[in-house]
Amino acid sequence: MLTSLLADEDVRLSVRESGPAHGPAVVLVHGWAQSGEVWPPGESFHAYAPDLRGHGGSDVPETGYRDSATWAGDLRTVLDHTGPAVLVGCSYGGLVITDYLRRYGTSRVDGVVLVGAITEIGPDRPGGVTGRVLREALPDALSDDPEVAVPALLKFCTAQGGDVQRLLGTALRVPARVRRDLFRRDVDSSEVLKAVDRPTLVVHGTADEVVDPAAAEYAAATVPGAEMRWYEGVGHLPFRERPERFAADLAGFVAAVAP
Repeated sequence: MLTSLLADEDVRLSVRESGPAHGPAVVLVHGWAQSGEVWPPGESFHAYAPDLRGHGGSDVPETGYRDSATWAGDLRTVLDHTGPAVLVGCSYGGLVITDYLRRYGTSRVDGVVLVGAITEIGPDRPGGVTGRVLREALPDALSDDPEVAVPALLKFCTAQGGDVQRLLGTALRVPARVRRDLFRRDVDSSEVLKAVDRPTLVVHGTADEVVDPAAAEYAAATVPGAEMRWYEGVGHLPFRERPERFAADLAGFVAAVAP
C-alpha cells in the first residue's frame, strides 16, 4: 500500500506500507540515491518505507538537502503517521536517523537498527568512513552528464547486489543536484550517538565496500549498550545477501523492544 504524507514546506513523501496492520511499527529508511522499494516487505511487523525527499515517488524540492533539520522534519512527519516505532536506517539512512535524534531525541523511538550505515559525514568523520567502491564512484556519480554518471552509478549499484538494473534506474531518477547536495554536508554525530537511550543494533557486512566496516565499529562503540552483529563475507546490503538471517534478526529485535 502506498501512502502520501505532507511534510514541511508542503513536500509530499511517498511511503510504502506492508505487514500486519496491528503489528509493531518499523520505519525503514533507505540510502543515498535509492528508494523505499529497496527494502523487503514487513512480515511480523508493520513496515513503513518512505522515499526520502528527492528520491523515488516523493517530491523533489529545489533546496533543503544540506540541512539536518530538513531530514529530521521529514522523519518526524513519518513518525506522526506511524506513532512510536523502531527506526531502521541503511547506508545514508543512518545519517537521516541521527538527524532526527539530534533535533527530537528518542521519545517516539522504540529502538534503532543501523544496517551498513553511516551516522556522520564529512572529512575525517569516523562514523562516515566510505569503502573503496564509493570512493571510486565519486565524484563522477554526482555529474549532470549521464555519460559520466552512469558508469560510476553502475559500480555503486553493483556493489549492492540484487537487481542492478532496477537499482541503477532508481539512482538515475534522483536529480544530480540532489545527489550532490547529500554529499555536501559536514555532520558530527558523536554527542547524538552518546545520548541514545534506546536499544540499538548495528548490522554490517564484513565485505562492505560502500560503507567501511569501521563506521559500524564506531557507531557500536559510541551508542551506550549497542549490539554489533557482523555478517561474514557479506557486502553493503545484508538484507539482500542474507535475507532469511536478516529477517530473523530484525524480527527478534523488534519483538524484544516494541510494545
